[in-house]
Amino acid sequence: MLRKVILAVDNVNPAGRGAEVTLDAVTDPQHAGDIAGALGTLKRGAANSPSWRRKIRFLLVIMGPGLIVMGGGNDAGGVQVYAQMGQDYGMKLLWTLILLFPILFFCQEMVVRLGAVSGVGHGRLIFARFGKFWGTFSVADLFIINAVTVVAEFIGVEQALSFFGLPATAAVGASAVLLFAVMAGGTYRYWERFLVVLVIANFATFPMLYFAHASVAPVASGAVPSLPGGLNATVLLLVVAVVGTTVEPWQLFFQQSNVVDKRITPRWLNYERLDTGVGVLIEVIGALVLMAACAFGLAHTSAFGNFSDISSTAAELQRHVGHGTGYLLALATLDGSLIGANLTALTTTYTLGDVYPRMRHSLHWKPRQAPWFYGLYAVLVGVSAIITLAWGNDLGVVIDGVEALNGILLPSALVFLILLANDKPVLGPWANSTAQNWVAGVIAWAVLTFSLAPLVTTFFPNVTLAQCEYAFAVAAVLGLAVAAVLLRVRRRARAHGRDEASLAADGVQRPAGMSRGEWRTLLRERRESWRTPPLDTLERPALSTTRRVGLLTLRGYILFAIVIVALKLVQVTAGH
Repeated sequence: MLRKVILAVDNVNPAGRGAEVTLDAVTDPQHAGDIAGALGTLKRGAANSPSWRRKIRFLLVIMGPGLIVMGGGNDAGGVQVYAQMGQDYGMKLLWTLILLFPILFFCQEMVVRLGAVSGVGHGRLIFARFGKFWGTFSVADLFIINAVTVVAEFIGVEQALSFFGLPATAAVGASAVLLFAVMAGGTYRYWERFLVVLVIANFATFPMLYFAHASVAPVASGAVPSLPGGLNATVLLLVVAVVGTTVEPWQLFFQQSNVVDKRITPRWLNYERLDTGVGVLIEVIGALVLMAACAFGLAHTSAFGNFSDISSTAAELQRHVGHGTGYLLALATLDGSLIGANLTALTTTYTLGDVYPRMRHSLHWKPRQAPWFYGLYAVLVGVSAIITLAWGNDLGVVIDGVEALNGILLPSALVFLILLANDKPVLGPWANSTAQNWVAGVIAWAVLTFSLAPLVTTFFPNVTLAQCEYAFAVAAVLGLAVAAVLLRVRRRARAHGRDEASLAADGVQRPAGMSRGEWRTLLRERRESWRTPPLDTLERPALSTTRRVGLLTLRGYILFAIVIVALKLVQVTAGH
């Protein structure tokens, strides 16, 4: 009886088993159709297959969004932060990467799920489900940080090509033209092939690890959490920059929009998860190579502990290590910067299309068919290139600042992501489970706690490491207390309606009396038949007073933290 009730509720958004469902929530008609990837085409009505050969073929066609977004993680900011970690602290901060990369996969999996199931971008969901007030805040944060990030990427291009002897004007100008030429091709496949080639080019830098004579023991010791040199503003700002360059708000927006644009539906979700996992692995290895090359290659030299900028580090590697290691670092910077500039600018135009759904916002359109989409991209890239040339080359601190600001803005982005991942009218049986919410809550609380570090050292410069550890312990206890209260409130709300209809409407909780095997089968059936209905037909979730106060408090904290980080960066710049 219970099974019949659940399936009857599912019929609100019916579809035959294994059939492709109409993309009811889609706003751009080009977001529906065949999957045209870099390595082939997958027909819209294609069925999954038990054959491993066909599974591999499907994976190769679907792979792209995960690989590309992770390749953008090792952009100019990533290269600079990882190089600075290795050059100034050896492998002692490796533990930050070990903690952050699983977090990265978990967060990106949520946006992959949102994109595949809803068929719309992240910005569109925030506006539709939380209204213009909160949507404007979230999107404004993204636009501001993206504009500065594109400038930082061109700084990376300039520094990388200057190492090869190319003048700044030629380097930045040629890169801007190249980035627009890739977009102007007017096909998704053409764009994805170019970006995948850039991601694969990262493998050319891996010999740096061999040339620098890296050894296993020091690398392994870096997995143990420590703060080299004790607690100070410089190392904490660098840790926040690591958070900002590893899990960046633009990545959340980009991958969801790119999954939608590639026309990936829930049927192919596991392939896209694997694509994201492979991308995370490549980024992990790339970051480790950059960090170890600088740590081992510059150890016991005058350059160790004296990071200045990427071009100076490349010169020192070439001098002390040789074998073209400096050129490989410059190549990694150039490669990552081109990917990063393309993706951050494209994220902005994707999100503008989400905010104004009548605007065509797909790479499947030709430039003449979507002039606003391509025109805004060209303006953003062009203006960023001009600012880079006008500002000058000595802007390494800007890159650090961008990554630190990314780390500050991340808690807000994570809160909206978690709320959307629990939005059952949107995701239905694809919504977060209780276990996923526990992990998501721990991640959000940890990121928020880490982002408080620069504020603490600004107002209390004499704080000790022991005091900092005590503060982290208090934050952990407070987080558990908040989680316990929320769990109790949720259980009490559930207790008011534990009839069969309410259980049927709950897409992720196993009803009492049903075995796990039966529930897994039923949940799979429900997921096969679920797609998000048109967003304007869904009732907007009511924000409770507690949730509204929490969001306003978070917003106030972020604005305050941005001011403090900006002041701290000015102090660091003046000190240099």
